[in-house]
Amino acid sequence: MQFGFGPIFRPMSPQAGAITGLFSVVLVICAIILAIVCGLVGYCVWRGRAKPDAPDPGQIFGHRKLEITWTAIPFAIVVFIFGLTARVMSSSDPPKNREPDLIVTARQWWWDACYPAEGVRAANEIHIPTGKPLLVRLESADVIHDFWVPQLSRKIHAVPGHPNEIWLEADQAGTYQGACAEFCGTQHAWMRFLVIAESPAEFESWTRQQLQPVAENDDGGAAVRARKILQQFACMNCHAISGLSTNGSAGPDLTHLAGRQTLGAGVLGNTTDNLALWLKNPQAIKPGCLMPDFKLTGRQAHDLADFFEAAK
Repeated sequence: MQFGFGPIFRPMSPQAGAITGLFSVVLVICAIILAIVCGLVGYCVWRGRAKPDAPDPGQIFGHRKLEITWTAIPFAIVVFIFGLTARVMSSSDPPKNREPDLIVTARQWWWDACYPAEGVRAANEIHIPTGKPLLVRLESADVIHDFWVPQLSRKIHAVPGHPNEIWLEADQAGTYQGACAEFCGTQHAWMRFLVIAESPAEFESWTRQQLQPVAENDDGGAAVRARKILQQFACMNCHAISGLSTNGSAGPDLTHLAGRQTLGAGVLGNTTDNLALWLKNPQAIKPGCLMPDFKLTGRQAHDLADFFEAAK
């Protein structure tokens, strides 16, 4: 699965739009300054070029008006940019002392998304309703990470023990790619995530579906074998699966794993066959990830993949 961050000049949220506007203004100012400097250098080279039998050019020491001018203009430009920056910061930074709508925890190497009000927990996919700003509290469980969705929000660090907050909003429905923008270890390159913006009605439908537990199935088939495998290898110590009395939090919630678009934070597209490959030997797919290789047989891996597929 390929990830593209989309054109940087196509912001899809008010916050990203404000930042893009500031960037555009600064870019134009810098281009004008570059043109002026290059023009002056070119003029000086042409005007001061050596001529046959010409005396050395006279030296000018001190020019009060010129010095005031080249000091005042840069100062005015800096003040102007500072004012624009302060306004953008005011519009893009969330207020303090407000309960978050969403808690995103960065981990090596995946993203944990928790919706406190809805009681929903997801991994590597963040669903949001369109047209509604969500206050996101960003945390880290291990090292410094960086949360970045170019078309929706600014980059912000996830620092262990020091939560940060950010607005997350989308004007239009769609899927927006995000990534960790701070080197955080071996699999930093595969610490991707998706922000899926949908209508409020679709978002409510998604939250209701996420709250559905895994259905009981005692037909003696793959589902029962899968439950035995989960117990045999103590998967519930790290993972939560609603309906199976598991509440581990070290790894992603697996209740609706097969309903997500990717595996391993973007390393694989989420298909039944790819899920079986991942379960059989995650270290071969994503070396350095914290999920161990349990040496599952092909039959065991496919039984688990079928079990998660039925529960999506």
